[in-house]
Amino acid sequence: MSLVVLGAGSWGTTIATLVSARTPTTLWARSESVAAEIRDRRTNTSYLGDFPLSDRLRATSSLDDALNGAELIVIALPSHGVRAVLSETARVVPEGVPVLSLSKGLEQGTMARISQIVDACWPGHPVGVLTGPNLAAEVCEGQPTASVIAFADEDLAAEIRDLFATETLRLYTNPDVTGCEIAGAVKNVLAIASGMSVGLGFGDNTRAALITRSLAELTRLGVAIGGEPATFAGLAGLGDLIATCTSVKSRNFSVGVALGRGESLEDVVSRARTVAEGVKTCRPVVDLAGHLGVEVPVAEQVVAVCYENRPPSEAIPLLMRRAPRSEVEDLVNLGGRIRDERRGT
Repeated sequence: MSLVVLGAGSWGTTIATLVSARTPTTLWARSESVAAEIRDRRTNTSYLGDFPLSDRLRATSSLDDALNGAELIVIALPSHGVRAVLSETARVVPEGVPVLSLSKGLEQGTMARISQIVDACWPGHPVGVLTGPNLAAEVCEGQPTASVIAFADEDLAAEIRDLFATETLRLYTNPDVTGCEIAGAVKNVLAIASGMSVGLGFGDNTRAALITRSLAELTRLGVAIGGEPATFAGLAGLGDLIATCTSVKSRNFSVGVALGRGESLEDVVSRARTVAEGVKTCRPVVDLAGHLGVEVPVAEQVVAVCYENRPPSEAIPLLMRRAPRSEVEDLVNLGGRIRDERRGT
């Protein structure tokens, strides 16, 4: 299977170098200097430092060259750049080839998931997701982890799982593309809130409570758009949420820490080498939740801090002052609604 990875950031480069050991793989970089470094020095220092890349990995800055003959296309682009790249290549993309998204975000304005953007720009392609607790640096180092390959076609999911899995990257399959995709997008927003709590000097109790309520929030929204509840208790939901909300290697968590310490969003973003998806995704998440009538109080506070000049020191106390409620009420109502839908009532 000839494979192309669109996007030479840390995660795209990591996946490309891993899979190139098994199948012909081309990595497309927007910058020719990045592509040339990968070809000539077998490194991508802008995103992965001096980590040595596979000698078998091919790199190019030409989209036409990258897509020529591709039998599987992997999207590893920032969510805000996906539509432009796909629109530009609609005339040359091979017809009907599967598309696997590594991107974790929602498009501003449209609230679209990456799979929906693919469907709009490249109709007729099966679209899936690779997601889970997969911090690129740790995967590069060969630290054990697990993630999920989600396609509606479970045979296709299994085929790609076997292609991508390594001795230290264990992959599971899941037919719930919608649930896996929304979990990957929303957890980035919630990780900013977790980072803010740390930046404000709060301890482990605060963060544990915030992560737990964030999981409830993620599940409410995910089920409302058609995801399966079990997905959010798995690697795509809880697993990725824990990693992103606790690791100093998480871009979104680190942004939250800086905000909590009093830095401006502009300063934090301007010095960042890589994109923190939660910054751009928080507003689409809140907009989507409003459209569906779902409460997302943690995400709302992230929007208020990032875009409405609310100090982080006010955001966490506002969450604490919400009206008292039953912890299990959401789950009971959710379970009843699912049972009713399955009975057709």
